[in-house]
Amino acid sequence: MIRYDRFSTPAGAFQVAVNDDGAVVATTFGETFPVRQVPAEARRDASACRAAREQILAYFEGARRDFTLPLAAGGTAFQQQVWQALRAIPWGETRTYGQIAAACGNPKASRAIGRANATNPICVIVPCHRVIGADGSLTGFAYGEALKRLLLEHEGVALPSRSR
Repeated sequence: MIRYDRFSTPAGAFQVAVNDDGAVVATTFGETFPVRQVPAEARRDASACRAAREQILAYFEGARRDFTLPLAAGGTAFQQQVWQALRAIPWGETRTYGQIAAACGNPKASRAIGRANATNPICVIVPCHRVIGADGSLTGFAYGEALKRLLLEHEGVALPSRSR
């Protein structure tokens, strides 16, 4: 049984879902999970999600830079490899799609990296927001450029001024 909780963060409503072992299977900004991530029969259970909630809130308070939660995102071996590479990007730093492709051993796979990044079901904890375009653009974030900018600025990343 998947259990989830919804709570407020400085970036808006946030949800986390865990499996029976307490491993995070999905996170999302907003009021609903994509159906492919969390089944409709999932049950709201704040106590089952307490550890994840505490770590997410500590991240937004600036008291946590790394997460120690068990993760159980479903994905292909390639997606898992990309998501692991995302977890290696330190707080306050960014990487390009090309750099992630090189880290995964296939420097020509930038587009495939972008697709795997886009299907990351565990945002923030698996920091897909730290991946930027080769030109420094804040491209490719499911929750939009404004939220990506907010997360990166929260982490102290120096960003170019907003485009007009």
